[in-house]
Amino acid sequence: MQNRERTLSREVIATQIPSGDKIPLAAGTRLFLHQTLGGSFTVQADFGLFRIDGRDGDALGEQVAAATVGSSVPAGAPPEPDAIWSQLRQVYDPEIPVNIVDLGLVYSMDVEKVATPEVGYKVNVAMTLTAPGCGMGPAIAEDAKSKVLLVPGVTDADVRITWEPPWNQSMISEEGKMKLGLI
Repeated sequence: MQNRERTLSREVIATQIPSGDKIPLAAGTRLFLHQTLGGSFTVQADFGLFRIDGRDGDALGEQVAAATVGSSVPAGAPPEPDAIWSQLRQVYDPEIPVNIVDLGLVYSMDVEKVATPEVGYKVNVAMTLTAPGCGMGPAIAEDAKSKVLLVPGVTDADVRITWEPPWNQSMISEEGKMKLGLI
């Protein structure tokens, strides 16, 4: 079993869970690595739980795969919906080891053609959170947006958090329920 204890080699800006506040963690901070999903790290320090962006993985002694999306979309063509859904499946709530799609948090995704100096496509995503008071909402939405923007053909993205309908566990996919031990 891999040792999950880490010491930061340099200062990083981390997102505190569940408040969503940005907090600097000093070099030398001792951490316990809980989760490494979706290109980010969920870590525990003596003073709380934090999410560290994948680009700072080196400070934990970790490597992150390059964030690229392969696609055969020709220039000017709309992005492939499957590629967008695949990217959304790379977004995780830092406290839950199931992606936001399988958690049932993504209510809709649509692609619209936009008039810019060049032809482009905007992706609109409506999603919710497991609890209205979750301070991580903006961080999760921003993570979703940044991953969608990597899809060839996407020139803009809007990820909107909604509370209607309210989320409940019946919205979790079968795969998500299996990962959570609910079935």
